[in-house]
Amino acid sequence: MRLVIIGAGFAGMYAALSSARLRDIAGASPKRIKITLIAPQPSLVVRPRLYEPHPDRMTAPLGPLLAAIDVDYVKGSAQTIDTAARTVDIVAADGGRTTLEYDRLVLATGSRLFKPNLPGLAEHGFSVDSYDDAVALDRHLHGLTKQPPSVARNTVVVAGGGFTGIEAATELPARLRAILGNDAKPRVVIVERGEVVGPDMGPGPRPLIEAALAKLDIEARLGVGVAALDASGVTLSDGARIDAATVVWAAGMRAAPLTAQIPAERDNLGRLLVDRQLRVPGVAGVFATGDAAHAASDDIGNTALMSCQHATRMGAFAGHNAAAELLELPTRTYHQEAYVTCLDLGTAGALFTRGWERDVEMTGEEAKTAKREINTVWIYPPSAERAAALASADPERVTAL
Repeated sequence: MRLVIIGAGFAGMYAALSSARLRDIAGASPKRIKITLIAPQPSLVVRPRLYEPHPDRMTAPLGPLLAAIDVDYVKGSAQTIDTAARTVDIVAADGGRTTLEYDRLVLATGSRLFKPNLPGLAEHGFSVDSYDDAVALDRHLHGLTKQPPSVARNTVVVAGGGFTGIEAATELPARLRAILGNDAKPRVVIVERGEVVGPDMGPGPRPLIEAALAKLDIEARLGVGVAALDASGVTLSDGARIDAATVVWAAGMRAAPLTAQIPAERDNLGRLLVDRQLRVPGVAGVFATGDAAHAASDDIGNTALMSCQHATRMGAFAGHNAAAELLELPTRTYHQEAYVTCLDLGTAGALFTRGWERDVEMTGEEAKTAKREINTVWIYPPSAERAAALASADPERVTAL
């Protein structure tokens, strides 16, 4: 029997760990229950850190870890899923094709930045959504030193004032000064269609976010959007013009396109609706997890967000349950009542909240210390030591925070 996991992000990594853990507990051999992970590279992109300098360093190897827990790695991109035949077609970088049969499938394909069909966005917009995108932005920022000093050269427009947009924007003044010199006068402008910055953060943290933006001299254009981009800046929906050498798009996420191949119901973000065991109803043998899944996280109406925090634990439950079905063992009900946020605010510190109401628990340097711990320790893969790695994947104990 074969359990196939598509994706090597936080959800896919923990699906592999937890399924291997249950296989071990049940005393089943890797030959009896084969666990296979498909991904373009055997590495975890530490996506929550891609807004930071040196994004080329934001990966962690998974090859030794997968080998230690007897999970097969297949290098390539899943191209086609046939849920009737229970097969996945894989395309390698050289164009070669492979087909894998599965008995259980865990779809952990993550999410992508939503890019509308705006004039100039594809040609002139940057992002911190993927490893390649973040590296391209970093190269572009360093390339600004070849341009003559000007207000436009020193200006960055960040389109989107949500969590990612705020973290990218608040990091940029220090990044630009490090690249252009301390005499440079960076100008960072957040453009947000909503009436407030951080609309999803709620009213409690908002004054602290606004104070941080003011401290960093970051402007906010609210109630407008970017209508068009060109090589020298952006035109806003109200007709205003901002000359800028750099535009960072951070306006919304959607589930990865592969989820569209599963014949099941999806939400408005493209996520597959799943039951409390993370199965896709009506599609035999298929589980969805992480950013690919719309899942209830408790019994009072909260649903998992597109976040590392939720993907890690969801992945552990999905992997456990997929393996449990093959081993004819009881499955577990996914639940994740605890919820925190830790928002980086650049040199203005950070903001730590707890609960769905986002009650502020830490600010300033105290929160910044917590953010560093999260970003540099807690979200990284466990060591490639079999017993410790498997022990880390008990679904009831897994948490990214």
